[in-house]
Amino acid sequence: MKLSESPTTQHRFNDLTFFVKRDDLLHSQFSGNKARKFMSLLTDDYPHIKQLVGYGSVQANSLYSLAALCAIKKWKLTFYVDHIPNYVKQKPTGNYRGALDLGANIVDLSQLEDRNARHARDYIKDNFTDLSETLLIPEGGRSPMAEEGVKTLAQEILNWKLMERCENLVVALPSGTGTTALYLQKYLEHTDIEVVTCACVGEKEYLIEQFLEVDSSAPHPTIIGTDKKHHFGRLDQGEYELWKNLEEQTQVEFDLLYDPFMWQNLLDWLPKNPNKMLLYIHQGGILGNESMVGRYRHWLSI
Repeated sequence: MKLSESPTTQHRFNDLTFFVKRDDLLHSQFSGNKARKFMSLLTDDYPHIKQLVGYGSVQANSLYSLAALCAIKKWKLTFYVDHIPNYVKQKPTGNYRGALDLGANIVDLSQLEDRNARHARDYIKDNFTDLSETLLIPEGGRSPMAEEGVKTLAQEILNWKLMERCENLVVALPSGTGTTALYLQKYLEHTDIEVVTCACVGEKEYLIEQFLEVDSSAPHPTIIGTDKKHHFGRLDQGEYELWKNLEEQTQVEFDLLYDPFMWQNLLDWLPKNPNKMLLYIHQGGILGNESMVGRYRHWLSI
């Protein structure tokens, strides 16, 4: 399977002309930034591995992507979550449903008697000491294993820029752990392409800490942000309306958890940088919209 060379399409939004790198189209199940981060797991040889063990939220994009990867590789996935709400158990949606359909073993830590208040990371470390047939995956793919796939993405961007003869290019993408943005900056550092991102989880200082944890020597992308306080995962009507407008004007469905906040920041930043040509990296996450839209419709009574 070749997880590269996703198409780049041109769009207009609020009189802004821009391009989208459609990594959401890499594969029907294994796509977006997680496909780039986990590409080495798919392409490299792991003859003795039979199981992946990871952790995160019950609707994490990494949960579904790892489940798809394990289905392709014929591995077992054991994925630990802090808590599975009853309404999610009763009516599975989004990434949780998709992962279950692909055979993932999703473990609710809140139901384990031996948890002893341990974080998922620590619980896994204590319980998986024999790693001869098991790979432990950091939350969200935040590790050096992501470098190979993001390096490929950076080369595709550079090739596209040269082919299109595009000047003053800025590459934009939102950040959770910031792994993708960090490695993009590393491999585009010696070009005239600027990489910009925003801190979707926590403040700017927290994102910088994540950068340093992944690769303390790598150059950092530009972090942009408005003065608006952002609470990750909290419903925001303005973000929901922006997300709907994006799809209506571009005919592209974006991720509802990360992309609206990045676009809020871009719509403030771009007028101050009028000579920039925007290439937005679509990082997938579309299956997660199923649960997010349900939350918004219930909240807004629509």
